[in-house]
Amino acid sequence: MIGELVPGSVATEWRLDDSEQVTLFPEETALVARSVEKRRQEFATVRLCARLALGRFGVPAGPLTPGPRGEPRWPAGIAGSMTHCEGYRAAAVARSTDVVSLGIDAEPAEPLPDGVLGVVSLPEERRHLASLEAGDPAVSWEKLLFSAKESVFKTWYPLTGRELDFDEAVVEFTPDDGNGRAGTFDARLLVPGPTVDGAPREHFTGRWLARGGLVITAIVLTR
Repeated sequence: MIGELVPGSVATEWRLDDSEQVTLFPEETALVARSVEKRRQEFATVRLCARLALGRFGVPAGPLTPGPRGEPRWPAGIAGSMTHCEGYRAAAVARSTDVVSLGIDAEPAEPLPDGVLGVVSLPEERRHLASLEAGDPAVSWEKLLFSAKESVFKTWYPLTGRELDFDEAVVEFTPDDGNGRAGTFDARLLVPGPTVDGAPREHFTGRWLARGGLVITAIVLTR
């Protein structure tokens, strides 16, 4: 599914469960040695996805360990992103000559816990979600907003090395014509954006879909 949201320059791989046997590198095993079994399994499966996607660019398998914010540290010359949630694991990678940064996120299509929407959204976003829900209440718009902001952060952080709060970007969704369960979104940064190829980026644009009990978002900043 994630492949539907990114251009052809991006290689993707995804799994719905952890049924495949995965051999981790020692550096990776150490990271989850004290974790519960569920965490170890999803950690391994998402790295399987990443290694398979990297293999399409001829990148040999190697350990994928996290940086200071938990972000995956990719091989030289690669931009990428990983995500895992209940029922879905995925990775997307591209050559850094084609893509500056990218972010993907998947979430179960369930309501946010009580009180969370007020933390992760701005008043104008809540008004926007109310309008979208009136048009198609079957989409989990609150969770889609959360996912989009996760993708914004995953795209932002490798370019800046600093945090981006939920209230530092405002997201607007546009459903595709004739298909209300997929579309595009625009994230307008409310803080100075990163400079990419000599120009500041004040907007990140992405794609989304809602399918199979999931909401999935992706942003790809191309050169």
